[in-house]
Amino acid sequence: MSRRHVLALDQGTTSSRAIVFDERGQIVSLAQREFRQIFPKPGWVEHDPEEIWESQLATAREALEKSGLSVSEIAGIGITNQRETTLIWDRKTGEPIMNAIVWQDRRTADFCQELRQGADAKRIQDTTGLVIDAYFSGSKVRWMLDHVDGARERAEAGELAFGTIDSWLVWKLTGGREHLTDVSNASRTLLLNLGSLTWDDDMLGLFDIPAAMLPKLRPNSGEIAETDPEIFGESLPIAGMAGDQHAALFGQACHETGMAKNTYGTGCFMLMNTGTNPVRSKHKLLSTLAWQIGDRVEYALEGSIFIAGAVVQWLRDQLGIIENSSDIEAMARSVESSDGVYFVPAFAGLGAPHWDPHARGTITGLTRGTTRGHLARAALEGIAFQSYDVLHAMTADSGIDLAELRVDGGASMNPLLMQFQADLLGVPVVRPTISETTALGAAYFAGLATGVWKDQKEIAEYWTEDIRFEPQKSSGEMQSIIDGWQDAVERTRSRD
Repeated sequence: MSRRHVLALDQGTTSSRAIVFDERGQIVSLAQREFRQIFPKPGWVEHDPEEIWESQLATAREALEKSGLSVSEIAGIGITNQRETTLIWDRKTGEPIMNAIVWQDRRTADFCQELRQGADAKRIQDTTGLVIDAYFSGSKVRWMLDHVDGARERAEAGELAFGTIDSWLVWKLTGGREHLTDVSNASRTLLLNLGSLTWDDDMLGLFDIPAAMLPKLRPNSGEIAETDPEIFGESLPIAGMAGDQHAALFGQACHETGMAKNTYGTGCFMLMNTGTNPVRSKHKLLSTLAWQIGDRVEYALEGSIFIAGAVVQWLRDQLGIIENSSDIEAMARSVESSDGVYFVPAFAGLGAPHWDPHARGTITGLTRGTTRGHLARAALEGIAFQSYDVLHAMTADSGIDLAELRVDGGASMNPLLMQFQADLLGVPVVRPTISETTALGAAYFAGLATGVWKDQKEIAEYWTEDIRFEPQKSSGEMQSIIDGWQDAVERTRSRD
């Protein structure tokens, strides 16, 4: 029987999803389950690894059942995941030594601040392409080894395995036989040499992490493992794997140098394809791996914004000014403008291009006339302003003037936000027909390896435009608004 479908596992920050795609990149079936967010202390965020696995397995089986397809019609599995979220487990029992530390977690901020001020800061950035921040996995691994009783001794004895969520899913899918990661996820650990694509001994020494803990490195597209036959009734090849933002860049068909996408999810992540050579940022952006297919390696510039859609959840859950997240647009449209109100949602510090872990959320410009509508509009505009800051830095680093910005993620479905984004950037903002670009990218990586798709050119032909937001205001009209935003950001910054 012809295997012309791909199962994509999309393990995100707040939910696990599974999608079956056909050979034209169309969705056949989808399943999704949320899981708990654990907040042990202010600034700490954790996930239960077993809960992640159970939710992901349940959605995979549900999506397959909904599709009406037999397992023998599935060519392979593609995995994409929340990046930087870190866990360690026992190689014999498969039991995690503690909850996973989520990418948003700030418990290692002080340690990272010390590193930034030390002599190793430039060497770390030159080696890994990353800035030093608690966002990445390296300091999280170190913290676990230092704070879980006996963990360091067990790690040095080779008894423990470190991985990001992709590694955990592969371990579980293969019945504990394979301990692997792909190079895109590895490039987010502060432990990978971005030039050689190997684990770097100097970085391991700096973070005091035993090499015996590390997963084997694999490209993003290729049959890297087989699932345990008991999971789906027969073995399936795991043939694609990538961190969520790398997968979204690929799913958006940003295959050419200078093409860029922005994902509006819990956080906001803008990536620009910079081709076969990494661009070293002078404006606090990240030089990261885009993907490796065969021997070809491509790179990207990335700007990471920690809080985007999460600000809407905050308005809903903490302030209670909206009942559902989807209510935000109507409330924002109840006013003509934010009336001078700016909302800088630095709940977890500021990411690119500021990298201030001690910044805290700030609302400026409040008056007696400020309404819920002004707060709602300022919250949405804050997402767009943060993206403007990133693109401004990206253009300066790359020397590339963006022709258009391809967008995806939940908040990209908000026309008010997307129009404001186009006005700020001065370039068209384009949303594709298939909005599930992260899962689609993982599917494409797997399908390339298993013969569902011939090459990237064929994949690009399936990308189609849903709606285009053209700029409606001049740069002169927007500049005073941008100046107000930059003033608000300065008020947010820590004074350490």
